[in-house]
Amino acid sequence: MTNLEREAIAIAVATALNLPFGAWRATVRKFSWQWFLAIHLPIPFIIVMRLSFGFGWWFVPFMLASAVAGQVLGSWLFKVLRARRKGMPY
Repeated sequence: MTNLEREAIAIAVATALNLPFGAWRATVRKFSWQWFLAIHLPIPFIIVMRLSFGFGWWFVPFMLASAVAGQVLGSWLFKVLRARRKGMPY
């Protein structure tokens, strides 16, 4: 497996890991303790994943961007699916 493949897998896993946390974040009040927990709970898993893949500090911005993208995408998907269940356009 090449480095590029490992990097792509790490980014995809970080994004997928944050999808449910983004959905959870969309259901709680902003700046509450649950909101902070939804944002910060996946961070240790992402750090362990980055270290286990052997990536250095240069890869942190990519992992951070993928985590933010997963949070935003998870929140958006949750809102879209909830609106479709209620029969409303999003």
